[in-house]
Amino acid sequence: MLFTKVKSISTKELQEQLNNQPTIVDVREDFEYQGGHIPSAVNLPLSTLDQQTGNQKLHEPWYLICRSGARSMRAAKYLTKAGYDVINVKGGMNAWNGPVQN
Repeated sequence: MLFTKVKSISTKELQEQLNNQPTIVDVREDFEYQGGHIPSAVNLPLSTLDQQTGNQKLHEPWYLICRSGARSMRAAKYLTKAGYDVINVKGGMNAWNGPVQN
């Protein structure tokens, strides 16, 4: 499978899902996550994702977010190939207008 099809949504669409308590996975590095993240987001940095996914007991689907959407797209392709149900958040935290926790 040369190309992996990944589902994507906008930050506005994710914000509309917040009442449903979606599983949000922030794939930025820890220092970026600590600088401000979506309050319910779990931090699984892309750089260590392959070592951490087997330990996670998170409900699927996972909504993946990063700073701009590029790393979360890479993570989404990797996780989709591994059999996870994931959705990439286009625009990332740069486009996020919802609540942020430090």
